[in-house]
This record gives sequence, structure tokens and C-alpha cells, in this order.
Amino acid sequence: MKKLYTLEKELGRGSYGVVFEGHIAKTGQKVAIKRLPCRDPECIELYLQELWAMRATAKNHVNIIALHSCLLQTGARNLKPLRNRKVPLHLIESVLKGRVRQVRGSQSNLRRRTNSVSRLEDRTNSPSSNSTCSLTPQRLPKRDRKRLFQGVGEQSGSMCCSALWLVMEYCDGGDLNQYLLSRPLDTHANHSVVQQLSSAVAFLHNLGIIHRDLKPDNVLVSVTPSGPIFKVADFGLSKMSESLGDGNLTRKHFSSTCGSDFYMAPEVWGGLTYTAQADIFSLGVMFWAILERITFIEEGTTQEQLGAYVCKGRWLMPLGEALWENADLQLCIPMKWKRARPVATPPGPETCGLLFDMLSSNPDSRPTADQLESRVCSALKEDSH
Repeated sequence: MKKLYTLEKELGRGSYGVVFEGHIAKTGQKVAIKRLPCRDPECIELYLQELWAMRATAKNHVNIIALHSCLLQTGARNLKPLRNRKVPLHLIESVLKGRVRQVRGSQSNLRRRTNSVSRLEDRTNSPSSNSTCSLTPQRLPKRDRKRLFQGVGEQSGSMCCSALWLVMEYCDGGDLNQYLLSRPLDTHANHSVVQQLSSAVAFLHNLGIIHRDLKPDNVLVSVTPSGPIFKVADFGLSKMSESLGDGNLTRKHFSSTCGSDFYMAPEVWGGLTYTAQADIFSLGVMFWAILERITFIEEGTTQEQLGAYVCKGRWLMPLGEALWENADLQLCIPMKWKRARPVATPPGPETCGLLFDMLSSNPDSRPTADQLESRVCSALKEDSH
């Protein structure tokens, strides 16, 4: 690793891996390095999905996080770059067979070898907490819908100590929550986010990629002299469809229930098959929250997050869940919510109409990603007059 990259500090961690800040040894360029431990076939499948999606997007769109390279770790000191289009066959074998390949040697010897590079090993999940505004409404106890292959522990017996290391571009502005909520309200910045993310999702859908977990946490920000650039990241739950050459994912159906509560579409909440239009619903929730600075606090955390919702007494209900229970529910856009702090200029009539369409309980009534990109530009332009 040291010959290629240096690790500086941990940036964050999720359910499946940990991200470090690092540098390319030869050039000194700052990068983000994500370690994905390959201990379980289900997790390996998610890692390969992320790798395939990021290779497909390559560096062809400014609003998609760029993948520089991928390294395969097959031992404590054995790291090698993977060439483009090449996929580790033993990882595919693990997914197909439902078990990780065993290696010869005792567990104690394996432990001694892996302990020699403890810096490269994953640690237990310890989510950080941030201060938040006491005026922000609270979310009811969480029913964790992002449950796909989650909570996987170590399996018994000796296992191949391997991991995938994804080397990606570094974004110095944090995620979308951190960036927007740490700055004064800015209508121009809000419009820029909406336009850039619309363009990113149109690009993904035209490649046959459905993200399936669009939310502010999965949008990273690169601060540049000409302004912030917002980049879609974290493709662990994404799906690719090579059968649709025209990129029309509205005909391709998926069945795995995955995503994050406040951004999941009604059909996903209901356990039905769904299409790429579920991504459009997720964007609708994000856009509404961004344009009106609507936030909530997830149960069990103190971190304020962007997201629209429906109030049920003193509790909050995700829009998708509420629309699944009542498809005729009338949403109130702009949200009639009095707050102690200043409220951004509410979206105009054209933008409101677009949000209503994006958040329709009927997936076929939502605009496609290509239509959305065009309508976002026209709606913001029309409302500005």
C-alpha cells in the first residue's frame, strides 16, 4: 500500500466499510480510499455491484464520484491493482457458492499476519454525533429499512483475509447535509444542487444504472473556485441492467427492498416490484427538503438531516410510507411550517408542480430522469421571472 498510496486519517464509516483520507505516493494528490472487507458472500456481492457501477461511470460525468483505481488485498501484505474490466474470480465464486473460500493455515497464524497491519483493518462501527438545533422535529423510532445484508459478523473457521480497496476522488466539502446545513440559506446554491443532481441521475439511468439509495449522505461536495460541485456517491446498493441498450429503466423491474427510510418510494415501502422511477421519488424528497430547508433528526442520533416528511401527531412519517398507506394523500408544497430561523424563498408554481409529479404515488406519473433534467431547468427559469 505504501508504495502506491499513504493513509492519513479516517473520514467515516458505514455498515460495510471504512473510508480514509490518503495520498497518491508518486504525485501527492489527495484521494479518498474506501476499504471493503470481504468476509461474507452477501457483502462481497454489494462490493462488486459498487465496483461495476463506478467502473461504468468512469470519469465521464462531473457530478458522479470518480474511481481512480481498485486494489485487491489477499493477505496482510499482498495488495495488487485490478486492471480495468478485470474482476476477482474468487470473489465471484464466493457469491455464487454462498461461502468465502477457505485458506490453509491456522486461525492464530492468520490473526498474527493481519495484526501486523492493524491500520488497514476495519474496526467496529462507531457512528459519530453532531450538535443540532433543538427546534428540529424528531423522527419516531426507526424501522430500519436499509437492512439488505446488514448486521453480518465474522464467520467461524479460517477465512481468506481479503478486501477491496476503492481509490476515489477526494471531496473536501463533506456530504450534502454537512455542506448545506453549515452555511446560510442560499437560493442560488439550492438551485445549483437540484440542477446538478438531476443531470447526474439522468446520466446514470442512461447507462442502465439505478442507484436505489439516493439521499443527502450519499452526495459529496467538492469545493472549487467556481463554486461547489455535487457528486453522487456510494453505489453499494445500485443495480445495472445491460439488457436495455436505450437506457430506459422504466421497463426494468427490481424486487429487493433496500434504501433509507425517508427517501424510499411508496412501492418500495410496500414490497412491490419497482423501476428506476424509485430514484426519481428519492430525488423529489431531497429537492423539496433542499429548496425549503426541511430537516429532521433520525431516532438514535443527534445529527440534523435534510428530508421531507408527513407529521403524524408528534411523530414524523416518511413520505413514501405515508403515500403507501394512503395513495390519495394531499401533500402540502410548500410546507406550511413555522420555524424560528429564516426560511428560504419557497419554490415557485412551476417548481411545486414538478415536485408534485416527482412525489406521485404512481411511478408512471413521475417524470423520467431525462424529462426531469429538462423540466428542472425550465421550472427554475420560469419561477425566477
